[in-house]
Amino acid sequence: MESCRINIEMEGDTAVIHCTVSVHHKTGVEMEALTGASIAALTIYDMCKALSHDIVISDTRLLSKDGGKSSHVVQEAS
Repeated sequence: MESCRINIEMEGDTAVIHCTVSVHHKTGVEMEALTGASIAALTIYDMCKALSHDIVISDTRLLSKDGGKSSHVVQEAS
């Protein structure tokens, strides 16, 4: 099954965006997931810019990847 899911959660004044992508191919789709999260952040900025131009989009990063040539999981800082 192929899918793309975007989840946006509010933590105080901060929106946390997670984009999960899955496909049944031999290649990873981390770039598509990063693009999806970035577009969601830009859409939020566009909808909220009338309220403030001080909105910051930051910390776009890959949290985990399974499949393709390699797997990756971000280790949480202790």
